[in-house]
This record gives sequence, C-alpha cells and structure tokens, in this order.
Amino acid sequence: MTSPYQTLGVSEQATDADIKQAYLQRVKESPPDRDQQRFQLIQQAFETIKDQDSRLRYGLFQLPEADFDVLLDQAFRQTSAFKPLSADQFCQLLKAVPVEKVLESILASKSS
Repeated sequence: MTSPYQTLGVSEQATDADIKQAYLQRVKESPPDRDQQRFQLIQQAFETIKDQDSRLRYGLFQLPEADFDVLLDQAFRQTSAFKPLSADQFCQLLKAVPVEKVLESILASKSS
C-alpha cells in the first residue's frame, strides 16, 4: 500500500505549495478521462495531505501501526547489565512514537 506522499511523489516535509504543485502535475499526467482509477487515487492522496491539519490527522490516525511491544522489548532488553540503548535504537523508538505530532494536536486543541 502506498502512502499519499508516495502517490504524489513528495516528501513528508513538503510544504502545502509543494503538495499542490505535485498534485497538479500528477493530474496533468493522469487526467480522469484517461485513467479514472489513477485520477481518483491522486485526488484522494491530495485531500489526505493537502494542508497542515490534514497531514497531522493522517500522521496521527492513518500511518501503519508500529508494534510497540516489539520495540519496547528491543529497547529495554539488556544484553549486559551496563549496555544502554544505541543511538540508532533510541531514534527508532522515537520514530515509532510520533511524540511531536501528538503534542501539536494537544496544544492545538487546547488553544481552540
């Protein structure tokens, strides 16, 4: 399954303008009269990530679920009594839990 970012050919750090430009380019390449299914896929991808709020919702609710039990087991499994997590293991754990997105959502809901 491809993500909306992959469908539009943009990175997850893309701006609203970058996403809109990629969307228009993809629509030009696959107009509805030529490939209706591809056009609908492009349309859905754009609607899913077209602005910051949409991307936040997608990030919080649509990304594939991480297997937190496995990650926690790997993070806290001790092969020796004094061996801490490696930087890569710590980063992998942080990537699996989108803390910044959760905090942004909480702050946005409190300011509303």
